[in-house]
Amino acid sequence: MKKQIAIIGGGPSAFLLAAFLDPNKFTVTIYEKNKTSGRKFLVAGKGGFNITHSDAIEKLITRYTPIDFLENVLLNFTNIDFRNWLEHIGITTYIGSSKRVYPIEGTKPIEVLNAILKYLKENQVIIKYDHTFSDWDVNDKPIINNKSLVTDYTIFSLGGSSWSVTGSNGNWLDTFSKKGIKTKEFEASNCAYQIDWQLDFITKHEGTPLKNIAISCNNVTQKGEAVITKFGLEGNAIYGLSPQIRAQLNTNSVALVYVDFKPSLTLKTIQSKLNASKYRNTTEILKKELKLSSSQIDLLKLHLSKAHYLNVESLSKHIKNFPLKIKKTASIDEAISTVGGIDLNAVTQNFELKNMNNQFCIGEMLDWDAPTGGYLLQACASNGVYVAKYFNEKH
Repeated sequence: MKKQIAIIGGGPSAFLLAAFLDPNKFTVTIYEKNKTSGRKFLVAGKGGFNITHSDAIEKLITRYTPIDFLENVLLNFTNIDFRNWLEHIGITTYIGSSKRVYPIEGTKPIEVLNAILKYLKENQVIIKYDHTFSDWDVNDKPIINNKSLVTDYTIFSLGGSSWSVTGSNGNWLDTFSKKGIKTKEFEASNCAYQIDWQLDFITKHEGTPLKNIAISCNNVTQKGEAVITKFGLEGNAIYGLSPQIRAQLNTNSVALVYVDFKPSLTLKTIQSKLNASKYRNTTEILKKELKLSSSQIDLLKLHLSKAHYLNVESLSKHIKNFPLKIKKTASIDEAISTVGGIDLNAVTQNFELKNMNNQFCIGEMLDWDAPTGGYLLQACASNGVYVAKYFNEKH
């Protein structure tokens, strides 16, 4: 007789888990609290739908925090495997100039979602909408819509706490904590960070991108672009430093990051260009010789005294290592993703809850972190496939 598997939550981890479970061994039902599937999946696609990233798998693994937690998961179902599976269900992908992987041009997120849902239907997966998990009964059976669920295995895929408009609000956290499952409070990740700009500066430069820069924090460097906002700074050059920035904020209440305005040039090269320039005005030298933007030049002027601005050695050092003080993160609801949720020590290597037999947690509801660029979706997909293979081999 087939075993009953209940998947609570309808996101990427749940979809890939259901897609890879053997329909000859299991009857699979997804319980989704919304009226439709994949709402966060669709919202994420509006800003450029990164399916995964084309990094070599050895490098891709290092982009996650903590590094070792998802290693086996990602090796088991790599970014290449994910692209091949998408091709199998009719979604062709390509690698963009940023090395991010996208569906071919003209393919909308809803088309990707529908292809996945079609595959699930063909795989005999049942999806029940408007079905909300609230607690467990006295026999540790999950309660959905006020009724105890009869099932052999339960896999929770409840998501994190960002983008509450999609239903991803993390309200389940207290329920798990009260059950004695170790949890951590949610924190914003891949979000804007507050910087107290001087009024004259932000009035002039709000909305201006800082292009082709590198930002460092705690000896970790991220290249890319960041946008100056009234709140502070946002963009891929700072999103990837979220774990390091949060660590400083939690320890010191402030975080210090350093911006390299010219990562393609060494300090020595910059000094040589400044010294050898035919221009006499420092601001003109920075514009003509180093191609610095007006926002970068204004930052240097505001931070440095006149004497240090006119001093080649001091100016060069700040071009390569400009300090910015971060005061806090944006709110969780404004963040692209969150960390926190189920403590990693609360689950086994197969993602089973240590204090609740036959109940598992996967995806963003676990306390791991990843930068934007397809890494989040890849890990969620890999997590689902990993647990599916565990069940298939077990039975």
